[in-house]
Amino acid sequence: MRLNKSNKFQGINGPLVCVVMDGVGDAPENGGNAVSLANTPNLDYLKSNYPAVNLKAHGTAVGLPSDEDMGNSEVGHNAMGAGQVFAQGAKLVTKAIESGEMFASETWRKLIENIKSNKNSSLHFIGLFSDGNVHSHLNHLEAMIKQAKKENIKNVKIHILLDGRDVPKTSGIIYVEKFEKFLDNLNSEDFSAKIVSGGGRMKITMDRYGADWSMVERGWKVHVLGDSGANNRLFNSAAEAIKTIREETNNDNDQFLDAFVISDKNGEPAGKILDGDSVVFFNFRGDRAIEISLAFDSPPNSDFDKKYFDRIYKPNVFYAGMLEYDGDLHIPNNYLVNPPEIKGTLGEYLAAEKITQLAVSETQKFGHVTYFWNGNKSGKFDEETENYIEIKSDIIPFEQRPWMKAAEITDILIQEIKNNKYKFIRANFPNGDMVGHTGNLAATIIGVETVDLQLGRILESVREANGVLIVTSDHGNADEMFELDKNGLPSRDNNNRPKPKTAHTLNPVPCIIIDDFNSAKYTVKDENFGLSNLAATIVNLLGYDAPGYWDGSMIEFI
Repeated sequence: MRLNKSNKFQGINGPLVCVVMDGVGDAPENGGNAVSLANTPNLDYLKSNYPAVNLKAHGTAVGLPSDEDMGNSEVGHNAMGAGQVFAQGAKLVTKAIESGEMFASETWRKLIENIKSNKNSSLHFIGLFSDGNVHSHLNHLEAMIKQAKKENIKNVKIHILLDGRDVPKTSGIIYVEKFEKFLDNLNSEDFSAKIVSGGGRMKITMDRYGADWSMVERGWKVHVLGDSGANNRLFNSAAEAIKTIREETNNDNDQFLDAFVISDKNGEPAGKILDGDSVVFFNFRGDRAIEISLAFDSPPNSDFDKKYFDRIYKPNVFYAGMLEYDGDLHIPNNYLVNPPEIKGTLGEYLAAEKITQLAVSETQKFGHVTYFWNGNKSGKFDEETENYIEIKSDIIPFEQRPWMKAAEITDILIQEIKNNKYKFIRANFPNGDMVGHTGNLAATIIGVETVDLQLGRILESVREANGVLIVTSDHGNADEMFELDKNGLPSRDNNNRPKPKTAHTLNPVPCIIIDDFNSAKYTVKDENFGLSNLAATIVNLLGYDAPGYWDGSMIEFI
């Protein structure tokens, strides 16, 4: 797998630095556009003085089922790193369910047979409880519950992780009430399905990149042990729990809702996970599914268990994920749908040419410039020429520290550019996305301004090294902090306040090529591009022809 040298351009002299401003979309002023409301002199200067195009970053352009599906960091970095579009988890799972392939799979058969061979055991589903289609979709959960009843499974327990991030921030109660009606119509004398535990996705279970393992431990106690922590009180229903906790804690965002446990008719936790049960984690996206999968799959008394789950009861269950979440480490051991097989990525080609590469971000997005960029592969392609640097993220609400680790990321970038060791450098600044998800407009403006400040520092360093800087994003978020009505104006609640939006947007993202040394040798094409066109552009600037099966380059040599 090799690249051919270009006969039109020998390649730039200095490094090529690609900066991903995570969650920074391009949108008109809408009353809640943190990007346009922020003071961004550097970004404004770059857009005014260098070739800038907008890239499609959602829907079919990143492998999602339809253009009504918002993009996300996983599929965005897949597309940027792969140079082409692959069908992603949401589309693959939907197809597997509709075709019946999932229910004919060996893993599904083992889940069912395990329950039938263990009298009085239950089928448990754990996952993100929304139709955001970023990590999961309720349609998938409902289809599996219907199939379980069809196959004469008697007891189904559902452990819900409230979203409030890829969907409106207090919509959890709406999803619960609708889902309870679905269960009421399904339940019978011979079949019982019930929500048995839950909590906010940023409170329990869905940690990623080892940022805060206590989230996973809290989730384990809630789902497996029926223990929600302080006082461990039990609720009669998920709806009661959500309403009560929200009122008591003054919580206005589902993703941070405290954990809760539902009682059975005897006043005991209704959904403990016990020996002989089967468990499905129904998220299809991998980053926030890996740690809970490790918790279930690691052998008893392993070093992992001793480090994170020592002295905590661990039942003997059959566990499966919706997809294989890590293709290199093979996590989990069992899964229902084969993930996309992404080969021929940018990183793989550059490694084969012995082109030195550096990837930098803080914990919250480190896996995106490594694992997702490399086609869902956790390791390096070449230990000799690649280096990945992770800066540990703070464990603190992002709106309380919206600058995050942007300065530290920039410090490393500047030092490594000066060291002149790496030809291709990629970095991710999480601020626009992670702070944007909080729904806090003022904090998100600060986050965007922080990234803009770093752009000025990086640009100066790249110029001194005779390099090229590409500034882009993976999807929108900070560009639309309020829900918008049909006129593009903020929707308002009963108190005439704008309704905060915590989800991603459908807006395109900017892509600016800053080249003070070679720009006279090529033009930027006037075409419609997506994130997958970035890889070919990068190899062209490095002096190579792009593989023919990649999506085309955004530049054309004169």
